[in-house]
Amino acid sequence: MSFIDEYDFDLLKNEAEVMVIRELEYQLKSKQEVMCRCNECIVDIAAIALNSVKPLYRFSLLGALYASQAMTEKAYADSVKQAVTQAIKKVKKNPAHD
Repeated sequence: MSFIDEYDFDLLKNEAEVMVIRELEYQLKSKQEVMCRCNECIVDIAAIALNSVKPLYRFSLLGALYASQAMTEKAYADSVKQAVTQAIKKVKKNPAHD
């Protein structure tokens, strides 16, 4: 049995993903950006933004509490907002397709 099959890594969750996706949805709806909204571009924006913010991985209830506390901090929320804004600009300027 391989290492990855021996343990349940599906239990890991990055709470930053939830925040980035919510912020991305909010910005795209509120700003009505004129840009490609295909799956490739939207997921690319999310990936770029997630690579710019501190991850908030959790596994247990204690980890969920830690992540919840970090998610409510204004500085972290601001970093997510800024990361999404920058990612939108980057993909809008240079989409991965023609």
